[in-house]
Amino acid sequence: MAILYFDNGEFFATGATRYSYRPATDRETTNRIILKIAIQGVITEAVMDTGAPYVICSPTIARRAGVDRASALKSEIMLIRGMRLEGSLFRLSVSLVAREGNNLDVDATVFVPDSDYLWGDFPSFIGLSGFLERIRFAIDPNTDTFYFGQL
Repeated sequence: MAILYFDNGEFFATGATRYSYRPATDRETTNRIILKIAIQGVITEAVMDTGAPYVICSPTIARRAGVDRASALKSEIMLIRGMRLEGSLFRLSVSLVAREGNNLDVDATVFVPDSDYLWGDFPSFIGLSGFLERIRFAIDPNTDTFYFGQL
């Protein structure tokens, strides 16, 4: 992998990683871009979803990361994958894990659903608002590489 540069020699991307291109769950058939990330230091996989308004963290990962409901910014109801889910918004550290170059840490707005049962086996999601809009990124489908850097 090579890190990307602008014409003037400045970095476009300071990190790169391979992504998986596969369904997010066993019940799905549509391929998704799935990246390795860390939420509050807990490594997990997340689906890149430019339609998602926030990072959406599975309740299981939030518990492992020590997310305390008392630190929630506010409660919210979101329509996710056809379900109306109650949950809370938090400000958490979300990192893109680099295979080459440097990890990229983002102070992100994260929605955590209240119900493990309703969330099921869905992975976490990386949304445009609160995360992707705060970074520079590019995708190379020829090598399944996701490039990223700070704005």
